[in-house]
Amino acid sequence: MSPLQSNASATPLKTTAAPTFAAVGSPYFGILLACMAVIVILSNIGASKGVQFGPIITDGGFFLFPFAYILGDVISEIYGFKVNRKAVLTTFALSIFASLSYWVIILLPGFTDDYGISKQHALEDALGPVPQIVLASLLAFLAGQTVNSLIMVRLKAHHGERKLWVRLMGSSGAGEFLDTLIFCAVAAPVIGIVGFGMFANYVLVGFLYKVGVQYALIPVTSLAIRWLKRNEPSYQAVTAA
Repeated sequence: MSPLQSNASATPLKTTAAPTFAAVGSPYFGILLACMAVIVILSNIGASKGVQFGPIITDGGFFLFPFAYILGDVISEIYGFKVNRKAVLTTFALSIFASLSYWVIILLPGFTDDYGISKQHALEDALGPVPQIVLASLLAFLAGQTVNSLIMVRLKAHHGERKLWVRLMGSSGAGEFLDTLIFCAVAAPVIGIVGFGMFANYVLVGFLYKVGVQYALIPVTSLAIRWLKRNEPSYQAVTAA
């Protein structure tokens, strides 16, 4: 045996194990998907209202939306990129259905007394802008969640089960920035945000707030992910194999 052959035999090639993901057969995925869909639909309704705290400009869905991304992180870590993509598409199919339902509700003939007319105007003002908000949310969340999930899964392929906090922090910034920029660009006119100054304020505040919430809740998100990994039967079966 030559020295070259001997060295090759003594030093095996390093291989990176494929990342481990669970199947979606247990109830946990359905609960996560339902929570994501409800949060996004409520965020779309809330986003039709412009909100101002002194010099800070945002919308009425600001306090809800970061949790949709946190759920996206959990789904990506436990179930993988393909399942997260299905969750995002399902969420927005439901968002479109909700938007169409609002449109039908507005078109239905209402009572013609003063109270009925005032309620009709209120519905038109509150729910009328939602279709454009849904479009903005669809484009933004689809792009942002795709980037967010890809980073999560690729970092998991590199680190394995270690350094979960790196995946959560690394994916949040890129995904949230893309999401915020696209959403604000499409939704700002219907919310009533005009001029570059208001728009820049809206984008910057939205991005910093969303990322700040995700970073602040990383300990809670990590605990939830570890709990799911211990209790998700298919995840345990794959890791034990």
